[in-house]
Amino acid sequence: MRISPLIDRLIESLQALPGVGPKTATRTALHLLQHNREGARALAAALSDAADSVRRCRSCRTLTESDFCGICANPRRDAAVLCVVESPSDIVAIELAGSFSGRYFVLHGRLSPIDGIGPEELGLTELPAHVRSSGAREVILATNPTVEGEATAHYIKESLTGTAAEVTRIAHGVPLGGELEYVDGGTIAHALQGRRSVD
Repeated sequence: MRISPLIDRLIESLQALPGVGPKTATRTALHLLQHNREGARALAAALSDAADSVRRCRSCRTLTESDFCGICANPRRDAAVLCVVESPSDIVAIELAGSFSGRYFVLHGRLSPIDGIGPEELGLTELPAHVRSSGAREVILATNPTVEGEATAHYIKESLTGTAAEVTRIAHGVPLGGELEYVDGGTIAHALQGRRSVD
């Protein structure tokens, strides 16, 4: 249903957000226009500023408005440990856990030949030189446990042959507080393969 040209354009624009379909976009647009015009203006200004100013960090490729992101510019971060992730949102998740003090390299995706995403699109051709120049002793592969994520991890491991860095993979398996009877078979298989000795 068409409402008005400007509102229709707003609704279509909101559908660019992940998980937002026509109904949610319509509710959001009408709520902002009915009850929160100031919030709508602030949202529009923040989106415009971010779209104009945010770019990729020159070192790790995450999103930032500076040449180097806060993590890469922080001298207290351990440059000897490099964590390779698929997206900037993965960095947010790892940082919220609060147990990693190294640096990152962001792929902005994963290998997917069907979609035309190869090593060049992910910056994988730059990664070996980045590992050497940063002096990384360990590269942690933190790609998702999907078919494409596993293929990407395998490609990275092969591409880093010849560097001095040890290549490790994050563990996948039973979540903390989970019960085995409710965990799927693939997750249990990963957990068994990644088992370690008890301290």
